[in-house]
Amino acid sequence: MIEFRGKWRDDLARSFFSSVVFYTIVPLPSNWVGSWERIARWCSLIGLIIGLLLGLGEIGLKYVSIPTFTRSALIVASLVAITGGLHLDGAMDTADGLGVRGQDRRLEVMRDSATGAFGAIAAVVILLLKTVSLSEITEFSWLCLMLATGWARWGQFIAIAFYPYVREEGKGAIHKKNLRLREDVLVSLIPLLVCSSVLWWIVPWWKAIIIVFGCNAIAFVTGYYFYRQLQGHTGDTYGAVVEWSEALILCMLTRYF
Repeated sequence: MIEFRGKWRDDLARSFFSSVVFYTIVPLPSNWVGSWERIARWCSLIGLIIGLLLGLGEIGLKYVSIPTFTRSALIVASLVAITGGLHLDGAMDTADGLGVRGQDRRLEVMRDSATGAFGAIAAVVILLLKTVSLSEITEFSWLCLMLATGWARWGQFIAIAFYPYVREEGKGAIHKKNLRLREDVLVSLIPLLVCSSVLWWIVPWWKAIIIVFGCNAIAFVTGYYFYRQLQGHTGDTYGAVVEWSEALILCMLTRYF
């Protein structure tokens, strides 16, 4: 049994472990969690950890000579599995909602758990883009996975921090409450910049700048797009931001790796 010493460290640890339970299917002891108010600040770090685990898995599959496309499909399936389909479900519900007109009608459709044609199509496109683009990345795929999963969740953090939540209640509403913008931006952004600094050792400096700028731009534009469609965000659109950002970042990275 883990014991935390000091209230500050106790709160910080519980907040991080709570985010692990919320964003993944990883089970943790109940006495490790319970601080849910500011878990959004950890989403980028959680993304980097997920990307690192997937990258190690990809290296292992490559070591045992699994063909490239099959290997990529297994990694993408593992990404869905480790998150419990949380973000993909949101992307599907968002696609169904955007398939109709009027904000109230869109929110009503997104609340319905049944998957429609637009949601199914969105899921297929997202998974196909991720699988194909990952299969075309010939080197440093572990880093590309970390960049995609990390910066995509930075897009989620931006959507949470800077855009209104359009429902009075909902699973995603917890992210807006008690958010401390200055401190939480640093907690979310610093791990991404540390990870991205690895680029300076493996690509020319100008390519590193382009890649970091491109990842950030994709994350920002994706969140802004859904904001414009609904005049705000919901828990479903948070998931859509993550999924589409991951797919588009991986597509961009095929140009450099």
